[in-house]
Amino acid sequence: MFPTDYAVDPGTFARMAEERGFESVFFPEHTHIPVSRDTPYPSGGELPPEYSHTHDLFVALTAAAAATERIKIGSGICLVIERDPITTAKEVASVDVLSGGRFIFGIGAGWNREEMRNHGTDPSKRFRIMRERVEAMKAIWTEEEAEYHGEFVDFDPIWQWPKPVQKPHPPVMIGGMGDRVAQRVRDYGSGWFPQPGRMPDDDGFVERVARHRGEFEMSAFGAKAKPDVIERYEEAGISRTVFWIPPAGRDETDRYLDGLQQRLGR
Repeated sequence: MFPTDYAVDPGTFARMAEERGFESVFFPEHTHIPVSRDTPYPSGGELPPEYSHTHDLFVALTAAAAATERIKIGSGICLVIERDPITTAKEVASVDVLSGGRFIFGIGAGWNREEMRNHGTDPSKRFRIMRERVEAMKAIWTEEEAEYHGEFVDFDPIWQWPKPVQKPHPPVMIGGMGDRVAQRVRDYGSGWFPQPGRMPDDDGFVERVARHRGEFEMSAFGAKAKPDVIERYEEAGISRTVFWIPPAGRDETDRYLDGLQQRLGR
């Protein structure tokens, strides 16, 4: 769910999901939305208002962690190309520690070119930047004196604590449906967040993810809440299905989650 300023608060939402037995909750990230709409919305049509109304990602994740005990909390996705890697490494580790090791670090290179340019990121270099920032964060999480020297990230030995509870670090789930995403997962990720909505049909999506069955963890992001669809995904190697929840007030969210449970036969 987009953790917006007009929806149920992130902590309450996470607690509602935990009480119903869901395995995890995820929040997306956009620091802002440029008024210029040069980059088209990937799903087509007008960009929904929630994209420009989200709370800060790690503030929302912290609220969710503080309000719950068991449910996993994740970024879906964190735009690391718009973030300082040293600061982000500390935020990830802090949330993992404060949640008792329940954090899932979903990342991506983004789609809104004006947005990333506002952060000083050249869209044509965003995937190279993403790799270096993730590699640098891994060094910070796993080494007592971490250093990294790359084209876009460069720092001499540093000390930074806390270190994540999860070892060697929280799972790094890479989003995207491009031709090179699987190689990115192999190179510096823990798993893949494939998106069924970015494929023309379910058969094509299942065929594509099945090629990587058993190679790495896969979580279908934006899945249809239908038991037969979930079963097909599981057979193809998907271990987690994530459903979009519309950002709304508490009562409406309560009804939506109840309806979701019914559709899933839970």
